[in-house]
Amino acid sequence: MLGPGRYGLAALQVGDRIETGRRHVSTALIDAFAEMTGDRFEIHMDKKAAQRHGFAARVAHGLLVLSMVDGLKNQAGAQFEAMASLGWDWEFTGPVLAGDTIGVMITVEALRATSDGKRGVATLRFDVTNQRGETVQRGTNALMVYV
Repeated sequence: MLGPGRYGLAALQVGDRIETGRRHVSTALIDAFAEMTGDRFEIHMDKKAAQRHGFAARVAHGLLVLSMVDGLKNQAGAQFEAMASLGWDWEFTGPVLAGDTIGVMITVEALRATSDGKRGVATLRFDVTNQRGETVQRGTNALMVYV
């Protein structure tokens, strides 16, 4: 587990891990995301509609949760000396409901330097769990980092 600090490519190893803090998913966050994006699909906005679709409570937008995941990464004690995100390969594996709390385990899967030698790409695996330890999202992010 990486300790607090900032890590560039040269300081990272495949298998290094970061455990983030946790974040509560409130109805207020769901409402704010719906307002911001215009995505008002009924399972996000109405508990009874969500229940008609088989969910116990309102369902958080998958992209809201992914955005929260990136925020948790950027608030963790261990930080990457990042330049830019190059892309995400992502799965929504279970619902995140209003009232759930999520946390993330980040694992360094691959490292490669770029041809200029001043930066590199870290491939990071994300495993997102709820308060019951159930995986609700997972995937990878290619992150451009300084050496």
